Amino acid sequence: MSTLYIVATPIGNLQDLSPRAVEVLKSVDYIACEDTRTSGNMLQQFGIDKPSFSFHQHNEHRKVGHMTNILDAAQNVALVSDAGMPGISDPGFLAVRAAKQSGHTVTVIPGPDAATTALIASGLPSDRYVFEGFLPHKKGRQKRLKQLAEEERTLIIYESPNRLLKLLGELEKYFENDRLAAVARELTKKFEETVRGSIVELKKEFEERDSIKGEIVVVISGKGYSE
Repeated sequence: MSTLYIVATPIGNLQDLSPRAVEVLKSVDYIACEDTRTSGNMLQQFGIDKPSFSFHQHNEHRKVGHMTNILDAAQNVALVSDAGMPGISDPGFLAVRAAKQSGHTVTVIPGPDAATTALIASGLPSDRYVFEGFLPHKKGRQKRLKQLAEEERTLIIYESPNRLLKLLGELEKYFENDRLAAVARELTKKFEETVRGSIVELKKEFEERDSIKGEIVVVISGKGYSE
């Protein structure tokens, strides 16, 4: 029986990679990477030199079999994404399911996660929340937004910087305009910021900027919440 390690990696600051994660990455036989170039830079920083192969959303269905074959050959594999925890809006679920179905051990090495980092930084209720990840780009998007507008738990949504204004405009349309929210950007990096206010205030704030950069997490208070 072999082990598939699911290893969380830094979402920005490389110092967030845990000593345990480094130890595991140095000990396995192979490392499956969402992007071998991105992960290669991180691995090099920590003196980790192991055979790697790509495992991303466009090839994970094909590569699951390859990963299982490695595990069946009594070799251990670590799976890493570009940033954060594999399986959270990144490949990981199929690998874990296949490993368990094949009788192998799955061990998760916890670490940085953009969703919960932004949630705590937002100052919005964190006792009950819904992680939505990326909304559909087209089909089903408006219907999902209408459903989320009725959610009483805090919402966490991922968005790209070039689509942030569109999302804030949609939130203004389907949610109460005074609903509290926060936009977290560049988490753990040099220019990290979390901007908090009503949906209308946030839309105005980012409309006035010359550019919007960095990975974006939008946190929205649940319906009925007030301070």
